[in-house]
Amino acid sequence: MLTTGPVPVYPEVLKALGSPVLYDYHPTFRQFYADVIEKLRVAFRSSIAPVIMQGEAILGIEAAAAALIGGNDVVLNLVSGVYGKGFESWAGRYGKEVVELAVPFDEIIDPQAVREALHRRPDISVVSLCHHDTPSGTLNPLNEIGATVAEHGAYLIVDAVSSFGGLDAHPQAAHVDIFITSPSKCLGSTPGLSLISVSERGWEKIERNADAPRGSFLSLAAWKDASIPGRTFPVTPSIAEIYALDAALDRYALEGPENVWARHAETAAIARAGLLELGVTLWPKREAWCAPTATAFKIPGGYTDVELRDRLLNEHGILLSLGRGDTTGKVLRIAHMGASAEPEFARKTITALSSILSRSTD
Repeated sequence: MLTTGPVPVYPEVLKALGSPVLYDYHPTFRQFYADVIEKLRVAFRSSIAPVIMQGEAILGIEAAAAALIGGNDVVLNLVSGVYGKGFESWAGRYGKEVVELAVPFDEIIDPQAVREALHRRPDISVVSLCHHDTPSGTLNPLNEIGATVAEHGAYLIVDAVSSFGGLDAHPQAAHVDIFITSPSKCLGSTPGLSLISVSERGWEKIERNADAPRGSFLSLAAWKDASIPGRTFPVTPSIAEIYALDAALDRYALEGPENVWARHAETAAIARAGLLELGVTLWPKREAWCAPTATAFKIPGGYTDVELRDRLLNEHGILLSLGRGDTTGKVLRIAHMGASAEPEFARKTITALSSILSRSTD
């Protein structure tokens, strides 16, 4: 299963899911939850305790928009793919105006273009970016964009759902004010949680934002400091999902982040090299723009996307993801995330694809 999410979970995660479900205010669980928050803080390489919201990462992304964007904010939405474009609906709902900086979905955002957009509109106060837009298989230059936004003084929201854990991407190093990711991608855990890092200045803006949700399932602020003894949970936490996340974070730390990133990068490099050897065209215009966590390639002539996907599944037992939105019908996507980021899986995929394509030319 080489799909772009959910991904196959690690064995340690499956075992953790079978743990007894404790009462959420049991002292043992309260301490366990605090320990998981600390492990996540370390993984984020942040000095500030993160937040875990009880829903798939789309909850975290919408909650971030609702919390940080106020009625007087002008938002610069950086669009290089389907998910970056999708953020516009939330930014427009909560902000005063949305300014779009878009590139074709086979390209990436140029930090210099961001700088110029901020120069043209000095009233821009919030910038939003999807780091890795999986339907395109491209990776935006997060650190460079983050530095540009910080220089301007704007706040930065980053969707790192499909990048964190698979490469060197961390909120404080990139000057990100709200950084959202998921355990069900490169960490190799289950869907059902949103993992969020908020900067100090981000929390201050949320506190000042009278429009930020309070007393709502969308309330990011409600989860701040939820791990501190004596505090209450806004809603019952997803106990089993927290167990799974704990196991995934332990595995990530044990293998070593740099080793995990190297495994993802090697797997993706093998996939790209194999595709090019077969004469298959990568979706991104430049190989340097390809993400190490998913490889998108154009459908070879004579096939539809569904036909090729189904043949890979039915004849070789390999399941890839179709395109989405503007890339629907144009690409297939090989995920390299978590347990699926193994060089052998990339080699098997290329071998299977070679078998199918060679028979079509016989």
